Amino acid sequence: MEKISLIYAQNLINRKAAMAQQELSFVVLVDNLCYDKSVDVVWAGEDGVWHAVPASYHGGADQQREYWLARLTFAVAPDKPLPGNVQFALCYRALGKEYWNNNDGRNYAIQADSGILPGPGRGVVNTGFESRLSDEDSPVRLVVGVDTGLAARAVSIQWSTDNWRTTRQTPCRLATDYWDEAWLSNARNPNHYGCQVWSGALRAADAFRVDYRIRCETRRGIVWDDNFGTSYAIQRPALKVLILNLHCCQEDNQDDKLSQIAKAIGELEVDIVCLQEVAELWNDGQGDWQTNTARIINERLESPYHLVSDWSHLGFERYREGVALLSRYPIRKHSARYVSASQDPFSIHSRKVVMAQIEVPAVGLINVFSSHLSWWEDGFAEQFETLRRWARDEHGSRVVATMLGGDFNIKAGAEGYRLVVAANEYEDQFLLVKSPSLFHRIFEAGDSHWHHELADDRRIDYIFLRKGSALRVTSGRVVFTERDYGTVSDHAGYLMTFVPK
Repeated sequence: MEKISLIYAQNLINRKAAMAQQELSFVVLVDNLCYDKSVDVVWAGEDGVWHAVPASYHGGADQQREYWLARLTFAVAPDKPLPGNVQFALCYRALGKEYWNNNDGRNYAIQADSGILPGPGRGVVNTGFESRLSDEDSPVRLVVGVDTGLAARAVSIQWSTDNWRTTRQTPCRLATDYWDEAWLSNARNPNHYGCQVWSGALRAADAFRVDYRIRCETRRGIVWDDNFGTSYAIQRPALKVLILNLHCCQEDNQDDKLSQIAKAIGELEVDIVCLQEVAELWNDGQGDWQTNTARIINERLESPYHLVSDWSHLGFERYREGVALLSRYPIRKHSARYVSASQDPFSIHSRKVVMAQIEVPAVGLINVFSSHLSWWEDGFAEQFETLRRWARDEHGSRVVATMLGGDFNIKAGAEGYRLVVAANEYEDQFLLVKSPSLFHRIFEAGDSHWHHELADDRRIDYIFLRKGSALRVTSGRVVFTERDYGTVSDHAGYLMTFVPK
């Protein structure tokens, strides 16, 4: 089997723009041999000059293969004509080897403005497919290429928004001309390569994910394009939650590190950030908002988030020390309260938590608590119980998930952690994604002999998710280490992603 193969190529000329533009697209399938790999499309236009354009990862096909996409756009100019007819080959580099697909030495060829060229043996082709749903409430547009040799009688999309528990079917129509839909590109139908173009639109409303497959009815029976049996999927981005203790302005090069945190939040597209040891100058207890480290981080984001912050006590003899929460999405309500018996601002054992109720698109209302609790010997048990009762009171009928995130000052497996497990209400999400079998033993099976297996787990920062929440964790990553955005605190950060169940 080939390590790299052509799914389809597309050569279109758009004359609706101010000046004519030629658009080239190439979708290829590669075996997933390793993480570090590269895919190039090597092509030449009518001038005979060869170029190599790198493709980028476009999505998973099945467990062994991936889609890669290369796309080029050219505008006509007096001294630079359009590429016109194009010939091309495919190159894949992985594990120190190079794999070529050049159409058995003849190169592939696709004429200018001819539309879709399916790869060899591909009778039904899903073209231009995306893997990410728009935040806008707009239909999912699909374009299907069908070999005229199949004599298609009807083409439709079977799709689901609930992981195939229920199924819908939307008919496609044969486009008489690509010009008849503003979202379709200009091309002949059928094109020079005997490829019909069918189009359809799925109205997914506020769905988080749409799974779909293409059904083509022919005289010989039903032909499917179902992504090699796994179905296609298009979904909104996963919810990304970051927790980080900022170390209360005790870092060297502190201002640079605040900028680095803001940079990471932007580049990693984090949605919700729980911060602890947020500092602002004491100023006789009145504080100084301009020096608040959560505010500074927020102001350095490309687009500032919604921010809630509050302080607990005097930290390091010169700061109001507290917690904060940043959210990309609207905060419907928020509050802050002490969870400690002490509310003395001069006592380090006075601990306050901030809570925000956040409206997450296609998910719903979630409650997030940014927490910094005391050590076991200094009141953790009492503080966690107060926090747990507060969170339970806030978990109303419209709330789909509750998260307790932050620095809990309890080592994984230690007495405080065992108290969380015994309460049987919240579960350690980083452990779930990193060691599912151990998570099952601890939080689901009730195995009483697990404590020693966390002996090397030095975490004291967690995201605890309330049981029964309508979210599930999909990945966990340790950030702000020497190898990942650099250290910015005496704590690492933990970035976790969640999707609806």
